[in-house]
Amino acid sequence: MAKQTEGRRTSAVYARYIAHSEQSSYIEIPFEMPELVEEVHVRYTVESHGGEDAKAVIDLGVRDGARVRGWSGGARREFRIGPDKATPGYLPGPLEPGEWAVLHNAYKVPEEGCTVTVEVTFSQRAPRWLKGDLHTHSVHSDGAYTLEENAAIMESLGCDFIAMTDHNTSSQNLAYPRQTSVLMIPGTEFTTNFGHANFIGATDPMHDFRVSDMSGVREKFRIARERGARTVLNHPHCDYCPWEWDFAVDHDWVEVWNGPWTERNGRALAWWQEQLASGRRLVAVGGSDVHRPDPYVKHAMPCVWVRAEEKTVREVLSGIDRGHVVITYAPDGPFVRMQCGDYGVGDAVPYGNPGREVLMQFEDLLAGDLVRVYSERGVELEAAAPLDGEWELTADGEERLFLRTEVWRYFEQAGDRRLAAMTNPIYFDSREEEE
Repeated sequence: MAKQTEGRRTSAVYARYIAHSEQSSYIEIPFEMPELVEEVHVRYTVESHGGEDAKAVIDLGVRDGARVRGWSGGARREFRIGPDKATPGYLPGPLEPGEWAVLHNAYKVPEEGCTVTVEVTFSQRAPRWLKGDLHTHSVHSDGAYTLEENAAIMESLGCDFIAMTDHNTSSQNLAYPRQTSVLMIPGTEFTTNFGHANFIGATDPMHDFRVSDMSGVREKFRIARERGARTVLNHPHCDYCPWEWDFAVDHDWVEVWNGPWTERNGRALAWWQEQLASGRRLVAVGGSDVHRPDPYVKHAMPCVWVRAEEKTVREVLSGIDRGHVVITYAPDGPFVRMQCGDYGVGDAVPYGNPGREVLMQFEDLLAGDLVRVYSERGVELEAAAPLDGEWELTADGEERLFLRTEVWRYFEQAGDRRLAAMTNPIYFDSREEEE
């Protein structure tokens, strides 16, 4: 059971002989961009004809159906383009299907000519689990890490994304490092005297953070959402900065797990369970809230796993919106899948679906880890893992609103049992919802 499913890759190879008479001309090698491509990778080689003294110089670039998307001259032998990231000199953005072309400038061609061989590789979109941190800070507010340091640490952990949520500022979203494999998700922590909230996915979600009453808070949430942000209530039951505004504020997600597991997180988890039991379908997320080097508060602890169609800001946020979220205490923590036929974590099983048995598949368990399955009625099932590694359980969702799973582990350093993993629910539609 692999958490990460690599997208399907296909390649096409083109060879083009360039005659000496074509020197100083621009040459196109057309190729067809398929549908649902997440990244295109182009590389080329040049074979000069005419002996050791003959050397061709052929420049490189690319166009899509509307414009030139990049040019590197003779500086590069390959490039990549994706929706959010691209090799320097190339523009990220949509990879629209249709005719594209590799561009060459035949700068210098030997008398006997040369042959250019181009390989174009397409990485197709494919659902997989991506992992990262949705709550971090940097030198752009009260953190000690630079953005480059944050990205490097996440990269070293094998993580896929990080949300930059500095307090009441958006400058970090204009300065993120581009030469990293980690997807940088823009964000801001809306920080007030009576509670904090993350606005995630918008570069500049608000022009002024100052509020004095609930109407002002609602207005900030409204503006942030209009600008494309998801709104998250942060550590709502914290001992020091809980959410003391009205909980009826229009929010998308709730942060039930902030930093190391403590009682404040337990209170947030219990509140979320109450919301689910009332029939509300509210997505739970987590975040490290890391500010500086600390023996306990560390990047991607907890780690948020999102099942997404591709590694882009849009698709990661969309995956969270759909509730396709599992949270583990660390990037290498135990992982849980839940499946009811074709439906998984965050999905709603239609009323007429035959059978409501949910299969739970666990990875990276330790013998003795305690598994609990919850519905609106409370704990439906509790069992201890018999061995290290993988394990499976089933639970019946008949006449239930939802089922969700927790894994509790004894941590010697803490001296007690703490949450090691949790899922968002699988929901079950009623006849009334179907109608």
